Amino acid sequence: MAEQRKVASTDLRLDEPGTLHRPGPLGRLARLIFGLLCLYYVYGLIMLAANIMSPGDTIPALVWNGLIPGLFLVSYVVNIGYSRAWRKWPAIVSAAAFAVVAAFGYLNSGSFETVALARLIWAWELYVFGHLGFSFMISAVIGTLGCEMRAMHDLYSRVTGVPTKEHFCPIGPLNHIDRWEARNRRG
Repeated sequence: MAEQRKVASTDLRLDEPGTLHRPGPLGRLARLIFGLLCLYYVYGLIMLAANIMSPGDTIPALVWNGLIPGLFLVSYVVNIGYSRAWRKWPAIVSAAAFAVVAAFGYLNSGSFETVALARLIWAWELYVFGHLGFSFMISAVIGTLGCEMRAMHDLYSRVTGVPTKEHFCPIGPLNHIDRWEARNRRG
């Protein structure tokens, strides 16, 4: 069964509909909480839009705080969310883009903390955490099986009646919560 995978791989392994466990109340609550946290972070980023640089011409900590988690998550967001098998390439391309913009900033101004780098990271984080947050919220409401990044596919399937494939949650506690709830429902 697909849910027995142990390694958090960015490989795209879509499972047939009905393979995974439907989340129960705890799984939905966890998805709701993760969604709210992501969207709260996005809200904080939006509030920085007009003042993307701190008074000392540095990039605000809020922008830096999402960089490492975002680089970890972006490959999952893109691969699972868009049904792509690009492995770690979304993270590699993102990191390379940040490095190039930082290098140009350093060569032009003597500092890698430039408005261009701040805007690039800011916009990228808006996408990553916005996509993730809305996917978590939809997943919590409709009870998407497996990974929240398949929530849009699940919603499409419910609206059109066309079955879409599932993907187990490769990272985080959701797969474990869903399995635990399924075992307890069976008695």
